[in-house]
Amino acid sequence: MKIGVIGLGNMADAVIGGMLRQEIVNREDIIGSAATRQTVERMAQRYGIRATTDNKAVAEAAEVLILAVKPQFLETVITEIRESIAEKTLLITIAAGKTIDWYESAFGRAIRLVRCMPNTPALVGAGFTAVCVNENVTKEEQACALRLMGSLGETCVIPESRMDAFAAVAGCSPAYVFMFIEAMADAGVAAGMPRAQACEAAARAVMGSAKLLLETGRHPGELKDMVCSPGGTTIQGVKALEEHGMRGAVMDAIAACVEKAKKL
Repeated sequence: MKIGVIGLGNMADAVIGGMLRQEIVNREDIIGSAATRQTVERMAQRYGIRATTDNKAVAEAAEVLILAVKPQFLETVITEIRESIAEKTLLITIAAGKTIDWYESAFGRAIRLVRCMPNTPALVGAGFTAVCVNENVTKEEQACALRLMGSLGETCVIPESRMDAFAAVAGCSPAYVFMFIEAMADAGVAAGMPRAQACEAAARAVMGSAKLLLETGRHPGELKDMVCSPGGTTIQGVKALEEHGMRGAVMDAIAACVEKAKKL
C-alpha cells in the first residue's frame, strides 16, 4: 500500500510516526510533500521516507492520499493535484471545517473521501479521531482508514452532522485542559509547591481522572460526588468554581468553536 501525505506538519508527523511504529506500512512505501525544503529534509531524515516539494508527484504515487494541510490552503492544493489523482485513490483529510460536499465540489468529480478529525494528544499516541466517509467509500476502505488513523490512538465512526461538535469537544478542548492544568499548577505554586512538582501533580490528576471515568463508565457527576465529602475541602472548591461560572464558560467555549468551524 503506497501512502502519500501532503503537508508534513505536526499531525502528519504523528500519523507517519504512528504507522511506522505499529508497522502498518513500510517506510519505503510512504512519500510526503511540504512547502519548504527544510521540512522535506527533516522528515526524510527523521523517518527515512521519500519526501519532496512536489505535491503532484505525491498525488500520482499514492494509493491512499492523506491531505494534512490547513483549511485555508486546501483549495489551492486541490486545484494543483486533482488531475493527478487516480480514480481508485482513497483520500483521507484531517482538516477542520471542510465538509464532504465541499471536497466533492472542489475536486469536481467522483472521489473516495474519508473525513477525519484527530486531536493533539495524537502526538503521543493518545488521540481520539472521528471518521466519516462519503458514499463512494467501501467498507474495506473505511476499515483501512480506521487502521491508519488508529495509529494515533482511538477512533470512532460518526455521521458528518456531528463532526463540528466532535471537533469542538475533542479537538479544541485540549487547549482548555492545558489552561486548567496551568491554573492548578499556578495555585500550587502560590501555596508553596515547586513549579515542576505542581505541574506534574495537576497533569497526573487530570490524566488519572480521565482514566477512571473511561474505565469505570460512571457518570462524571457521580465521580465528582465521590470526591466531595460532607463539609470537606473539595466541595468548597466546587462551590467556588460554580460561583465563577465554570460550567457555563466551558459550554460557551465549545459552542464558540462549533460556530467557528461552520464558517471555515
